[in-house]
Amino acid sequence: MNHGQYRSSPVDTPAHVATLPAAGAPQPGSEEDPGLWRRRLRHDIRHELGTIIMLASAVAVADDIGAGSRERVEQLLGETRWLDHLLRQLDEGDDAYESTGDDRRPVPMPERIRVDDLAAEVVTGMRLATPHEVYFSGTEAWAHMDPVALWRALRNVLDNACRVAAGRVDVRVTTDKGWVAVQVDDDGPGFGAGKAGLSSLGLGIVHDLISGYGGGLEIRTGEMGGARVRVLLPSAPPAGTVPAGTPAAWSHADDWRPHP
Repeated sequence: MNHGQYRSSPVDTPAHVATLPAAGAPQPGSEEDPGLWRRRLRHDIRHELGTIIMLASAVAVADDIGAGSRERVEQLLGETRWLDHLLRQLDEGDDAYESTGDDRRPVPMPERIRVDDLAAEVVTGMRLATPHEVYFSGTEAWAHMDPVALWRALRNVLDNACRVAAGRVDVRVTTDKGWVAVQVDDDGPGFGAGKAGLSSLGLGIVHDLISGYGGGLEIRTGEMGGARVRVLLPSAPPAGTVPAGTPAAWSHADDWRPHP
């Protein structure tokens, strides 16, 4: 009898009971898998993300919430589905690295997407996440690009604008001379006037995302006194005018929409 004292000596394990090595410990006689923790972490993230989607879906169809709350929950579902797409791209990149050893960022096959619709969805999400007024106007605009890459690019530009704005952000989608422009203006102090860390990182991400599809990035002072950021993409023909021989992946206007 130990009279309530803590027993620190190990207890012998019966021969018929299996044991697991300590978490993070390499198996005796084998090399530790350096990517194992990444796969385990992604597994847990995906599990939690699925739980959030399931719970939010249940709330979205509940009878005891109002229209405004339902709209917010539906927007939350949209955001989580975009996050699921990001995790899938991360999985694909890791799989490619394990099979080829090439650590370069893969450029997904472009799709023919409706830029103004995607931009409007990004703006809707930002309106629910910022106290500022976020205005949107746009004309029908099409481009060939990976939809997740464009979503990431626009989210970074909008995040930067809402972070520094005094109270207003304007988003406008236009087409001109073979280009689609997504223009974001804010009434903040202007690019370079504040802390450059997050803004520079975000715009660097935007440049890398769109340059692989022939796009460009312009930064200047806008009419509102703050920064004006223009994401430029080569335009695609309107719906119903896809030239013969166009790859099938570019011909589906709704392929960019995230699915559960």
